[in-house]
Amino acid sequence: VQLQASGGGVVQAGGSLRLSCAASGIIFSITTMNWYRQVPGKSRELVAGITNGGSTNYANSVKGRFTISRDNTKNTVYLRMNSLRSEDTAVYYCNTLTRVRENSWGKGTQVTVSS
Repeated sequence: VQLQASGGGVVQAGGSLRLSCAASGIIFSITTMNWYRQVPGKSRELVAGITNGGSTNYANSVKGRFTISRDNTKNTVYLRMNSLRSEDTAVYYCNTLTRVRENSWGKGTQVTVSS
């Protein structure tokens, strides 16, 4: 299984970024996909999730600002982040529930929001 997150960068507060995560080695179309983030010294937190049917859920801290979506033809999940704040600065990871239970994580993508 490979989950390659990309799209991070440095952005000013109030700006936007779109993260992508390309998946391989899984049956993507039937897999719930989640985005997580982690700040050094803190636990990873669930940011957003999307089921195979397209149902979504969000952490309260990002509701109304972030949008998760998926393209099953490209085996890719996206995270559109608007109105970014300094507290959104973190390393962002995509993952499946199975891999989370196995504590198996790929390389994330760094998002830095400057104020």
